[in-house]
Formats: sequence, structure tokens, C-alpha cells
Amino acid sequence: MERSPAHRLLWTGFTGLDAVQVQPGFQPGGVVLFARNLDPHPVDGPARCHALIRGLQERWGPLAVAVDQEGGAVSRLREWVGLTPGLRAAFEGGGAEACRRWGGLWGRGLRMLGFNVDFAPVADLYDPAPDSALGGRCASADPEETIAAAGAFLEGLEAQGVRGCLKHFPGLGGTRLDSHVGLPETLDPGAIAANLAPFRALAHADRLVMVAHLKVPRSQGLPASLSAPCVAGNPWGVRARWIPDDLQMGGAEGWSWEDKVRHCLLAGHEALLVCQTPEASLACAEAAARMPETLWAPAAARFRGLRRLLHCHAGPFQPDAWRAWVEEVREEAGSIN
Repeated sequence: MERSPAHRLLWTGFTGLDAVQVQPGFQPGGVVLFARNLDPHPVDGPARCHALIRGLQERWGPLAVAVDQEGGAVSRLREWVGLTPGLRAAFEGGGAEACRRWGGLWGRGLRMLGFNVDFAPVADLYDPAPDSALGGRCASADPEETIAAAGAFLEGLEAQGVRGCLKHFPGLGGTRLDSHVGLPETLDPGAIAANLAPFRALAHADRLVMVAHLKVPRSQGLPASLSAPCVAGNPWGVRARWIPDDLQMGGAEGWSWEDKVRHCLLAGHEALLVCQTPEASLACAEAAARMPETLWAPAAARFRGLRRLLHCHAGPFQPDAWRAWVEEVREEAGSIN
């Protein structure tokens, strides 16, 4: 596949546990690691992850290297550290200060591995219904408590040199349909306003914000993730470095790759997140390369600017420091659980 600068818009998942195995067919601007990329061995695995990230940075850097490490139900490091609390459990167990400690703990561990972005925290409002789409990943049903919990987590995380990412704007709180499967919808203006409150309080022009596959009246039949009136053109005063949720999810499956890429660029996103299969990542990269340069170049420039701001944790892996950190995480988890 001929290399195009537009390919650098891709923030992509991949297969493989070692850098030599990562051959997506294009040069991405970012990568995101999942459990499939992490050797579960408690000693060899972390060092192997560090070598993987370092190899990709040497080949394609500067790269945005991300993981979903929230704790609780979404913990890619679980095989190495065991069970840990999600945002709600941390907040209930110790308030905003516990959320700050967990943000700092995850930041230190991710930095040691070489990550520079954590797709966390969740800023959606908690819904106690048993069929809630997000459950304990959310701190509270109260917007002010959610602001306190998510804001503290961000402070702890980013103090360690790892960039956070608020999700899932404009707010999935109260939805029942998982956007991995289909397209949820929120119609009530009061619910929309309440869900927006944490993003309005915590987002700013340099804050990474992930936009949900969520239908709201303002999205005009599209998911908010693909809707210019909901992203850069939103009327709620939220400014951010925007990225869509994974474009391979069920909530975005009703649109071709050509349409998804075009809508994302028109909406104001600066990267295209595709996480699940190599075929989808390649299809998205090819669609991006077919777009007019006038459409993709502004997004590419913004994403390039972000990558230059991210820390590149290029030092050698430190097994003793890693083991001490794992023990600290387990001790902290035991004090809450």
C-alpha cells in the first residue's frame, strides 16, 4: 500500500505481542494495545510490552501509545496486577482522594511500560439499573461528584506524564444499549444536560475527549461521534482534542468507511480510532488516503502537534521498580476491596 500522510490519522489496534509482528500495511500516528497484545506472564509480560512499545516508537515515532486502563471491569493490566477497583468503587471507598491515588498509580505503571495515553477516566453519569451500559465504570449519578472523581483521577494520572482522555462525550449515562453492539439514543433534554456537566467542567482545548456513538437530537440521525454539530460545532461550549470512539463498534456500523472518515474529519476529530481487526484498520487508512488533502490535512496537523507534546518514555525497563509498583497496587486494592 502506498504511504500517504493521511495514514498518520489512524490510531489503530493491531495483532501481535512483539514489534516485528506489527505489520498493519500503513504508518499510523497512534496505536492502542489490548489484552491480545500483552503476554500474561507476570515477569516476562511487562518487559515484553515495554520492548513492543519501544520498538514501535523507534519505527514510527513520535507515536501516541494508548491503553484502556480504568481499573475494575476495564483493566488491561489485570493479568499482572490482579483485581482492582473501578472509578465508582474507588470513589465510594475513599472519595476524590482515592481516585487521585489510583490515577497516579496507573500513571506510574503505564509510564514504566512506555504508554503515554490512557483512555480514561469515564466521565459518564452512573446509572444503578442492572442493565446499564456502563455500570461501575462511572463514579456517581451526581454530576458534581462525577466531576470531583474524574477530575482527581486525571490529576493523578497526568502528574505522572501520561495523558488522560475523558469519555464518552456527550454522555452515555442512562443508556441501556451497549454502543459496542448498536447505537444507543438519548432524547430527554434534562438527561443530556446532566450528562454534559462533567465534560463542560473538565474539558479544555488541549484535553483529549472521546466522542460516543450515541444518537441525540442535535446529531441529526448520525451518532454524535460522526456529527459536526455535536463535536467541534457543539453549542455547549466544550472545546477539546476530539477523537471518536472505536469506529469499528456496532454503534457506527451503519456507515461505510468512506462516510465514517469523511464525517469524522468534517466533525473536527484529529485522529481516527479503529481497534478490532487489521482489515478494518486498513480499510479506514485507505479511505483516509482517498480524502481531499484540504479535508485531512488540518486534522493531521493537530494530531501531529499532540504527538509532539506526549512524553516518549524511552528508558530501559526496570524490573525491580515494576515489582515494587505491582505490590503497591495490590496493597491499595486490598485496602478498598
